[in-house]
Amino acid sequence: MARYLVRRICFMVVSLALVTVVVFAVTEILPGDVATMILGKQATPDDLAALREQLGLNRPPHVRYFDWLSGLLQGDLGESLRFGVPIAPLLWQRLRNSAVLAAFTLTIGVPSGVVLGVLAGLARDRWPDHLISIGSLTAVSLPEFVTAVFLILVFSSWLGWLPPSSLIDAGTNPLNAISHLILPTATLVVAMWAHIARMTRTNMGEVMGSNYIRTAILKGLPMRKVVLEHALKNALLPTISIVAMNVGWLMGGLIIVESVYAYPGLGRLLFMAIRSHDVPLLQVVTLVIAFIYTTSNLMADLLYKYSNPRIRYRGGPGA
Repeated sequence: MARYLVRRICFMVVSLALVTVVVFAVTEILPGDVATMILGKQATPDDLAALREQLGLNRPPHVRYFDWLSGLLQGDLGESLRFGVPIAPLLWQRLRNSAVLAAFTLTIGVPSGVVLGVLAGLARDRWPDHLISIGSLTAVSLPEFVTAVFLILVFSSWLGWLPPSSLIDAGTNPLNAISHLILPTATLVVAMWAHIARMTRTNMGEVMGSNYIRTAILKGLPMRKVVLEHALKNALLPTISIVAMNVGWLMGGLIIVESVYAYPGLGRLLFMAIRSHDVPLLQVVTLVIAFIYTTSNLMADLLYKYSNPRIRYRGGPGA
């Protein structure tokens, strides 16, 4: 296990380094720069040249990259070119906001998705299975912005129960504005239900048809005990990876949902950095999202090991 962890951590470090190189290279290829975004298209060449000199954009790309990397290794996240403020407090505010939204979504979406999947798996080819399967297939087919617009129309425009926007000050604690979190959370829960319920339903159906489950039933064990103590533990193993991937998606991949609701989270900050060609901010946000993805996948592997002791990792004796 120790050797496996060392290899995975080394793989994470290499992956994160490659992410920063790729992002920096892509921003160099794209047309335009942050100076043009700040001054606008009507800016004179002299004004653009002066601002590029001030921001250090006239230096060679490799010099700017290694200067940024050197500062990062020393704990300095740098300064946003677009906003002219240190990146660290800006990043932590948006990271906290996305973490709150992700926590609400996971707390509601994972248990309910598992329950729906288990019910569908136990009622294989009967009406509850058909109903849940149709619902999850519909949910997974709809883009998040379609679900978001539908929820806004119903609960904000027609019923008037909830605010149509989640626009709050980035420094405000989202827990003090719970009503602004309900619609984006519901949008994300619908998407999560679809993936988790479908995966759990498939696994539960396969496990319930296995020999050891049939043996347990023939021995006269109560169905509740068969499902909870024997079937569910094995059926949830593949679902763990789905949940782990959703953690990374919830923390950084919410550009569409956060943009529709104007929620000041990490995904919207990433979109703003891309749109303004703010390379230092884009580098840091992308690095954080990649770190969350790789860490959540590592945690999924460790949960696999905990849930199923038969799994062995390569790495020599005692690994």
